[in-house]
Amino acid sequence: MSQWPATKAKRVLAALLRSGWTVKREASGSHRILARLGWPDVVFAFHDSEEIGPRMLGRIAKRTGLKPEDL
Repeated sequence: MSQWPATKAKRVLAALLRSGWTVKREASGSHRILARLGWPDVVFAFHDSEEIGPRMLGRIAKRTGLKPEDL
């Protein structure tokens, strides 16, 4: 069982912004490029109302350092 609950993309993005990530630029549609000092840029490509499942949240966490308690 995953430690990640399914969560709305808007909530995940808010957690990333609270943890030090910034929106470097917004591309067309749902794509946002996030930046943080000392980390490679990350493409966040979800609409705000989209549900992100546990497996994808795990992948996002691996690239961004996000933890379940950050949500």
